[in-house]
Amino acid sequence: MKTTNWQTVPLWSVVTETRVTVDPSNLGGQVVHYSIPAVDATGTGRVEATSSIKSAKLRLQGGEVLVSKLNPRKSRALIVTESPLPIVSSTEFVGLLPGTRIEPRFLAYFLQSETTRQALDSQVQSVTRSHQRVAPEDVTHLPIRLPSVNEQRCIADFLDAETALIDRVLEKRTAMANLVGERRRAVIRERLSRGRQGSIGQARVPWLPGVPDSWDTAPLRYIAHIQRGASPRPIDDPVYFDDEGTHAWVRIADVTASKKYLTRTTQRLSRLGVSFSVPLRPGELFVSIAATVGKPIITRIPCCIHDGFVAVRNPSIDPELLYYVFLLGDAFKGLGKLGTQLNLNSETVGSIKIPIPPQAEQAALVRELNADMEVMDRLEGSLHRQSALLAERRQALITAAVTGQFDASTASGRNVTEGVTA
Repeated sequence: MKTTNWQTVPLWSVVTETRVTVDPSNLGGQVVHYSIPAVDATGTGRVEATSSIKSAKLRLQGGEVLVSKLNPRKSRALIVTESPLPIVSSTEFVGLLPGTRIEPRFLAYFLQSETTRQALDSQVQSVTRSHQRVAPEDVTHLPIRLPSVNEQRCIADFLDAETALIDRVLEKRTAMANLVGERRRAVIRERLSRGRQGSIGQARVPWLPGVPDSWDTAPLRYIAHIQRGASPRPIDDPVYFDDEGTHAWVRIADVTASKKYLTRTTQRLSRLGVSFSVPLRPGELFVSIAATVGKPIITRIPCCIHDGFVAVRNPSIDPELLYYVFLLGDAFKGLGKLGTQLNLNSETVGSIKIPIPPQAEQAALVRELNADMEVMDRLEGSLHRQSALLAERRQALITAAVTGQFDASTASGRNVTEGVTA
């Protein structure tokens, strides 16, 4: 494919920005809603009751190409599917209606390309990493190189086929990672049910099939002090923060980004900030009770926690064993659904009944669980590396195709998954 006949034009010259906003309650009982969470989770919109949508939305007809203004580094771009239901989207999207000179799929791939991602990322208007935005005009003023419409369709057909191949392999990697997660939980459940003796006793803990007869059981509050975190207020007052402070300030994002141990955070508290929070010593265990409920972590650094966490302090059993109790997640059954915005509290956490192995058995049980988890970690790590490589190749393929770096009419993407078994 010769690119000498490709014409560089501003994006606004070949698309029309959709700017009509609407109150969804005026559109009937249900709409198809293209929200950021829905697109991230499913790649498309979701049918939602209009009563659950509390703000004005972009009114769409179908056929528009949406690109996210929020965090452009994530390259969210998709074509809106026509529907018999009214269609709306978050105003965090820019809606673009393609004109006759541009193929909608080619436009969507252009907006997903690394070239576009870098161009928009350089225009972000916020210093907050999690909420960076570009203006609609940053999108519509992007320069785009256009071949003929027939060539655009050829490129889009090629990318449809090749990205579908990559996506199928990515789906398999995700399914395999989910199986590893299930296996991880099964191993922990087995260890906590059978102990080192290999026999299951009576079901004395409601979330385990049984507990060895030689073990005790008790509510967590009987063997540890359960203390909820606290925050200095107002939390955005800089007087409470100090880059040279002695205590790290723990946020949900810090715990999400960590595995078993907390070794770093992005913020530190001042001495005044520490006085209004709950400081923890290295080696202490705490658990998330808001947002992603039930995520346990052991701190390796002096830190402070807010009221979205509870600390399990001075336990009479090994904190590492308690870590696995919470990591399993079964202990929260009946208390609420994991992974939601449900808030628990220190009393609820303290009421959880747990198995208590003899002191001499706890260290050995932790060693066995650590060895088991190392195997799972290696499997998960390999799968995540393969998925990252595939995603990188997918992005590179799109970028090369929409910028004319190869002839899509003769190219084959059969090597895009080379090095990654299906």
